[in-house]
Amino acid sequence: MPHPSLKRAERCLSSEDREEIRAGLERGDKFAAIARALKRPTSTISREVNNNGGRDDYRAWSADRRATELARRPKACKLAVDGELREYVIGALQQRWSPEQIAARLVEEFPDRPEMRVSHETIYQSLFVQARGQFRKDLTGYLRSGRTVRKPQRVEGDAGRPRGIVGMVNISERPADVEDRAVPGHWEGDLIMGAFNRSAIVTLVERSTRYVLLARIEGRHDAPTTCTALTTAIGRLPVELRRSLTWDQGREMADHADFTIATDVAVYFCDPHSPWQRGSNENTNGLLRQYFPKGTDLSGFTQDDLDAVARQLNGRPRQTLMWKTPAERLNELVATAA
Repeated sequence: MPHPSLKRAERCLSSEDREEIRAGLERGDKFAAIARALKRPTSTISREVNNNGGRDDYRAWSADRRATELARRPKACKLAVDGELREYVIGALQQRWSPEQIAARLVEEFPDRPEMRVSHETIYQSLFVQARGQFRKDLTGYLRSGRTVRKPQRVEGDAGRPRGIVGMVNISERPADVEDRAVPGHWEGDLIMGAFNRSAIVTLVERSTRYVLLARIEGRHDAPTTCTALTTAIGRLPVELRRSLTWDQGREMADHADFTIATDVAVYFCDPHSPWQRGSNENTNGLLRQYFPKGTDLSGFTQDDLDAVARQLNGRPRQTLMWKTPAERLNELVATAA
């Protein structure tokens, strides 16, 4: 008999339905015939029987008891108990991995251990429903923005932005191997701005691996200082990872020719008001706002600080990389090219 305090929805099988299923199985009826008699979908009967011992071992009373236990609420959360799974999830959240990344990476790292599995929905529920107090505050602080729709963004300083940079090569002239992301070494770049546009950080993303480089700008973010920061950042890379750079038409890239001479990296410029033409960089800049919120004075961050942030981003598994990390993917491509 079902638990007396548990009220079942009409769509759920009752104890009487399960007795009818048992009787039908004993007569040798097909699932479709039992389903017609109970006015239920055949899939409901098939799932009920297969989940409770199959045709030969189906027992109405044990199936009903199991359904009652599964329907009880609230359920104990998988992450409520201290253990290896909980510690892994907490550690990954502290590395600013998303719940979806954590769930996918668990399968990758523990393929033969089903106990080391948790869905991203369970992680979210653990944080926002079960978690309380400082524990919840600490961990939810590592989550990305919960915004689900894009807001139109005003282009800062657009009215005074010059067009027609001398010697500018348009993105339409970029080689085909840049588009298909098959060859590493093609980068997208931009600045993220600090409070009152008085400070900035150079952000670079490698297109095929989503590998991130960050560079500190000393003083004003004008063309000479931006060129110096870019040259230093790109100059650290092996030659095979220095092929091209795609940027928007900002005045900070007016010295692009000097950058190309110093690094042998060609620069291509996006069309006006077309941030999607360097979508990997735009996405990364959104992630970086988790570390550098708008209104922050970015001049207080050292290059070591920026390198630490880049390491975290490069250590996050990415769905677009089949849940590899950018660092892993870059190492694979470099090793292949060597």
